[in-house]
Amino acid sequence: MKETLLGCCLITCLICTSCHSKSKNNGDSTSAQTEMGADTLSTHIVPKYAKGFRVTYTGNYCLLDVRDPQKKGSRAYHFALVPRGTKPSGIPADYTVIETPVRRVICMTSLQLSNFIKLDALKFVVGITSSRHLFNKEMNGRLKSGMTQKIGIEGNFDNEVIMGVNPDVIFISPFKRGGYDAMREVGIPLVPHLGYKEMTPLGQAEWIKFIALFTGLEAEANRKFMTIEKRYNQLKELTDKVKKRPVVFSGELRGGNWYAVGGKSFLAQLFRDAGADYFLKDDPRSGGVMLDFETVYSQAENADYWRIVNSFDGTYSYEALKTEDVRYADFRAFREKKVIYCNMQQRPFYESMPTEPEVVLADLIKVFHPDLLTGHTPTYYELLK
Repeated sequence: MKETLLGCCLITCLICTSCHSKSKNNGDSTSAQTEMGADTLSTHIVPKYAKGFRVTYTGNYCLLDVRDPQKKGSRAYHFALVPRGTKPSGIPADYTVIETPVRRVICMTSLQLSNFIKLDALKFVVGITSSRHLFNKEMNGRLKSGMTQKIGIEGNFDNEVIMGVNPDVIFISPFKRGGYDAMREVGIPLVPHLGYKEMTPLGQAEWIKFIALFTGLEAEANRKFMTIEKRYNQLKELTDKVKKRPVVFSGELRGGNWYAVGGKSFLAQLFRDAGADYFLKDDPRSGGVMLDFETVYSQAENADYWRIVNSFDGTYSYEALKTEDVRYADFRAFREKKVIYCNMQQRPFYESMPTEPEVVLADLIKVFHPDLLTGHTPTYYELLK
């Protein structure tokens, strides 16, 4: 079986070409992704875990279909990525043509920006919405020099700045506040980036391949994702046979409501892979879940761990947590000092975490099963002191 797989791998690497090649060989994004050797990396993009985009290679261009990975049968967005300066024939009428590699892009979210950071491709980013919680030195330098501009926030964009940076494409989150009508009128392609809706950590990280389609960095994205995938699965194997799986809950009260995520979510999968059980593991939802305190308490009172991510000015502590709501002290995880914490003011959570699921997984395994990773130094999560 291994010999057959290796043979298929070598054949695939020899025949694969990128969107920009002139090969007549067509790819199918639904086929299984084979492993590729370091010296024969394919420039074809074949999503393996990501459900939100599909790539079809035809002639010397490729067709890209994007849809909500959480909803079957949801609206699809269609793009034809063609080599710059060419005008291929036969492109379906409902596909927006985009010349690649692009030269200038605007990112609307930190998750999108994380893909460019991972690919060492910040030179393409000429506009972002905010620099809050931005740690990346290169991007901060670009903002200071004016090479990258702040364009405002969703629903309140500075259209003059947008036109001034002259982007080839703008990556958007179509299910958020929006405000894209003015951009649409001037003909700037708006490309939905739905990595944040993926339901698995590797699926979310695989959106670096999506960005690679636009930037011409397909081989680099394939190589980097293979490294991520290999390490993630190695770590996951460590917890496959753990005898005790601690229970963990997540979130905090905000405006009287407790915001969590369902049992089919990215976070729930991450906890499972780290050898723990999410307190809403049987909940069928993949997105956000709004609960009242009493409901959370009834299900998480005796949970072993409590995961919190927030932005706190200063040193966060159990006393600070209790100050927010005295009822927090009634949770077992609070009493036994087992709060898993990440302060976004101190760690690059949103700008790098999405493309480092293997690092996040290691952090959580270190907490849940410290004997399995004795030498690991936390990057994002660690027990609150």
